[in-house]
Amino acid sequence: MTGNRRSPSRTLISSDDARDRLRVVLVATRNPLNIGAAARAMSNFGFRHLRVVNPYEPAFREARSAVGAKALLAGAEKYTSVAAAVADCTLVVGTTTVGNRELLHPLRPLEQGAVLIRKHLESSRVALLFGSEKFGLSNNDLSHCHWLMRVPTLPEHRSMNLGQAVSVCLYELIRDTKSARRLREKEPTASAAEMERFSTLLLAALRASGYANPKHAAKNEEKMRRLVRRLKLPARDAEVWLGILRQLAWKLQPERLRPEKMQSKKESAI
Repeated sequence: MTGNRRSPSRTLISSDDARDRLRVVLVATRNPLNIGAAARAMSNFGFRHLRVVNPYEPAFREARSAVGAKALLAGAEKYTSVAAAVADCTLVVGTTTVGNRELLHPLRPLEQGAVLIRKHLESSRVALLFGSEKFGLSNNDLSHCHWLMRVPTLPEHRSMNLGQAVSVCLYELIRDTKSARRLREKEPTASAAEMERFSTLLLAALRASGYANPKHAAKNEEKMRRLVRRLKLPARDAEVWLGILRQLAWKLQPERLRPEKMQSKKESAI
């Protein structure tokens, strides 16, 4: 890649240097399958530095045979304290399900937190902490963090499997939201004429169904036009929707008022 040009398919954390600055830190983990899954997720997304703090030794030894992550696990660094594991990092972020815990740190949702971490990784090391499967990070562990991050799970089932949590967080870090937005913006939208036909046909179908009150025709038309334009309908979908609405409007009319012309093949080819 040269100059400032950048392929839309590349992620925000596209350089090896930026990925190399992240330290995934597992604290007091006990399940070899979870440790292996976390390491495999790191390998999937290109993050190479795993640190473990006081792992359950038999589980850690067993996890070293994890499929696809053997080399990463073999190079994992072991520490006896969180302080030592994050000492060379300038940003330390803890993950939490919150629950009934009283938090003394700023809490950010995953999407917002990932933006800040990506920015920091441009120049400095970041430690991303995950706690044990049963208890998560302790208050002492959290005291080493600058702020906390939470995956937006449902309140009735907040806790995630450790391997899943690591996978979700790392995916969010490499996800290029700007490129995705640019790709959506490049897709041509339906023309004003097509949107007007869409509005007219939709309103006709609503009148025929009895939903739209004919006494408020002008008001309904304006409201429908505003509603339809908020859809930002892609041009490639416009013709299909127009065909659907023509057929609905035709079917909803009394038989004596239906025009002789039947729908075209193009309009019914779904």
